[in-house]
Amino acid sequence: MAVRLSIRQSPSDSELQEGCGLPWGAAITPFAPADEHERQPVHGLHAQDLPRCESCYAYINVLCDVERWSWTCALCGNLNGLSNEMADRYDRRHSSCPELSSSLVDFDFDEEEDDTASGQDFQGRPVFVAAVDLSASEEFLELVKSALLAALEAISPGSLFGLVTFSHKIGLYDIQGAVPVVKQVVIPGDLDGRLPVDLESVMLLQSFLAPVENNKENIASALETLKPTSSWERATAAGQDTEGVPLGGRGFGVAMDALIKYLGSERGATFAIARVFAFLSGPPDHGAGQLDTHRYGEQYASKREDADKALLPEQTPFYKELAASAVQAGVCMDLFAITNEYTDLASLKFLSIESGGGLFYYSNTDEATLPQDLYRMLNRPYAFGCALRVRTSPEFKTARVYGHFFSDPQYENLQHIICCDQYATYGLDFEFSSPQGFSRNNEAPPVIQIAFKYTVILPVEDEQKYSSSESANGSVLKRQRYMLKKRLRLRTVELGIARNIYELYESADTEVILTILTHKVIQASLTDGVREGRLLLHDWLVILTAQYNEFYNLARFEQRNTFTRLDVAFSNCPQLQPLPRHVFALLRSPLLLLHEEGVHPDYRIYLQCLSSALQPSFLLRSIYPVLSSYSTPDKQAYPRHSLSRAALITSGSPIFFMDAFTTLIVYYSATADPSLPFPPPQNCQLRALINKLKQERNITPKLLMIRGGQDNAEQFERYLIEEQDVDGSPLGSGMGFVSFLDQIGRDVMKYME
Repeated sequence: MAVRLSIRQSPSDSELQEGCGLPWGAAITPFAPADEHERQPVHGLHAQDLPRCESCYAYINVLCDVERWSWTCALCGNLNGLSNEMADRYDRRHSSCPELSSSLVDFDFDEEEDDTASGQDFQGRPVFVAAVDLSASEEFLELVKSALLAALEAISPGSLFGLVTFSHKIGLYDIQGAVPVVKQVVIPGDLDGRLPVDLESVMLLQSFLAPVENNKENIASALETLKPTSSWERATAAGQDTEGVPLGGRGFGVAMDALIKYLGSERGATFAIARVFAFLSGPPDHGAGQLDTHRYGEQYASKREDADKALLPEQTPFYKELAASAVQAGVCMDLFAITNEYTDLASLKFLSIESGGGLFYYSNTDEATLPQDLYRMLNRPYAFGCALRVRTSPEFKTARVYGHFFSDPQYENLQHIICCDQYATYGLDFEFSSPQGFSRNNEAPPVIQIAFKYTVILPVEDEQKYSSSESANGSVLKRQRYMLKKRLRLRTVELGIARNIYELYESADTEVILTILTHKVIQASLTDGVREGRLLLHDWLVILTAQYNEFYNLARFEQRNTFTRLDVAFSNCPQLQPLPRHVFALLRSPLLLLHEEGVHPDYRIYLQCLSSALQPSFLLRSIYPVLSSYSTPDKQAYPRHSLSRAALITSGSPIFFMDAFTTLIVYYSATADPSLPFPPPQNCQLRALINKLKQERNITPKLLMIRGGQDNAEQFERYLIEEQDVDGSPLGSGMGFVSFLDQIGRDVMKYME
C-alpha cells in the first residue's frame, strides 16, 4: 500500500492551511505490492483477533503504547484493555508481533472463513465472460477475436469462460463441445421492455461456463463463428427501412441487465466474482437503455448552449442503476468501446467504474491496442470484494474521497471497491474538525490509519491419481483448484506538523498536488462545465502565487509598479517550482479543452476515467510529457527538454523521444544523419527504454515512429505545448508558457488590488 501526502508536514490549524494555498490530502494505492519507499508488507495471522480501539475503532499498531494489560490508541488517545491471551502475546513476543513492528501489515483471516473451490460446482473459480457486439463491422470483430485469443493465454488454468453476443437478440454459447451451440432470445425494442424469459431458462449456467484448460480450441472455434448482424436483420428488428435510415439493433442495456441477473443468481455457489468484458461498437440504440446520440452536433453553437455542460453529464440513470445491480451480483464490468461515432460514454461509464472495472476507448480498429491491454489486465494480480476506510486523529477528518468506488449507504467514510489492481489509486482531501487544529499543547502527533479489506483467489494444486485403466504407471494428475483468501491490509502513518508556511512549502509533493487538483477540476467540469473547471484551476494558481509572494515579501501589493518584483516562477522555493508548468499543461490538456476546440466528448470521458484512477507519477506523465534527446539510438544526449520547438533546434540532437504516457513517440529531426538507423534497432538503448515503459504502464502506450521532413509530424508537435504563441485569449489553448506566466502575473496584481 503506497500512501503519498500532498504536503508531508501537515498544517497546524485551519488558518495556516488556508494561508498556504496548497491542497491538504493524500493519494492512496491500496493494492500496491509495496509502500512509497518500496518496502513490502509484513505478514500476520488472525486478522479477526486484532485489538481495536473502543472509541474510534482503529486497530492496534506500531505507534501505540502497549502496557501489560492495556494499550493506548495512537489515533484518539483512548486507553483500552487487553484480554489475557493478547496480553500474553504482547508480553512474550512483543518484538515479533507484526502489528507492533511494522507500519504496513497484511493479515490473513482464519482458514475457516475461506471458501475453497469444489471440483463439482466450481465454487471460487475465476469466471470471465466476453460479451460481443454483433451489430458491428468485420474489422471490429476481427480485433475482438484477436483480443480474446490473447486473453485465453493470460487466463489461468481452472478458470471458467463464457461467450455471449448481443445485437437485436442475445446469443448464449455452449462451448464445451467440438461444435459450438448457440441459443438465442430476441430483445424487445420498447424502452421499458425486458426479456420474455430469464437466460437461465435458455441455457443452464453450468453449460454456459466452460473450464478454460479443457476448451481453448472449442472457444477459438466459437469465436470464428462470430459474424456481423446483417443490415436487413437489424432494420427489421428496429422496425426501420434500410434506405438512408440509421439502423437500430444494438440492445446493449437489456443484454447487460439480463447477463448480470444470469450470473448473479449463482454468486457464492458457482463463483465469488465474475468479470465481464463488454465489447461495444457504437451507442446502444435498441430496447431499454438506448441512448439519444442526436444531442451531439453543431446545434449547441447555434443555440448558444454550453456543449460541455450538455454532453458531460449522463442523460439517463439506467446504467448507474445497472452498475448497482452488478455490484450486488458480484459482477465486475470492463467496457471496451471501439468506435469513431458518438457513443455517450458519459452515461455508460458508471457501468464500469462503479463495478470496479475499467473503461477503454479506441477511436479506430487500425491503431487499437485492445489485445495488449486485455492481456496485460488479466496477467496482473487483482483483489476483489474490497472495502477501504481511512481513520484519522480526531482533530482532522477526510472531507472527500476521489476514485472509482461506491460509498457505503449506511456507514460514513467507508468505500466499497469490487475489483482493485496494483495501480488503482484514490485521492483524499483532509480538513480540520475545528479551527483550532492540532493543539500546541498536545504532544501526540496526528495519525492516519488506512484499513483495506480484500479477497484474492489463490491457486491450490490438487493431486489425484489416475485409475489403473487410465494410466498403467499410476502417474499423478494435477488438477487446478482455487482458494479464496480474505485479508486485511493496515497502513499507519504518523504526520509531522508544520508551524509556518515555509515548512509547508518545503514539504510539498507536487505530483500529489497535481493529482488532487485533477480530481477537483474533473468534478467541477462534470457539475458546472469545462469552463468552470478551467477557471477554478487558473484562479487557484493566481491565489497561490499571491500568497507565496506575500509570504516571502517579494512584492508589496499596496504599492504600484510592483509587477517587476513579482515572482511567478516560485524561484525561492524549489519544491513549488514545477507547479506553474503542471497547471499550464493541465489547462492545455484534452481534459480541459472546450468542445469547440475539437475534443470529442467520448474521448474526454475516457480521459477523465483514466486520470481519476492513476497513481501520481503516471498522472503527471499523462498531463506533462517528458521530452528527451539522443545522439544515437544507443546514447542519450539530454534527459529532459522544454516542450518547445526551440528545444529541437538548440539541442542539436538528431533523435528525440516523447513519453506522453498513453503515447510514445520517436522523432528523427529533418537534419538527422541519414546513416542513423530508422527505426531504432531492437537491441539499442532507446528500444530498451521503450520496452521498459511499456511493461510498467497499466495500459499499453501507442508507439509512433516519425521521420521529420518525410512523415506528418503533427502528432509529435502537438505535445510541444510550451511554444510561444500568443493569441490574445486569457485561457486560450494557443497561449505559450511565457505568455501564460505573464497572464498569471497580471491576474495576481488584479487579485491583490
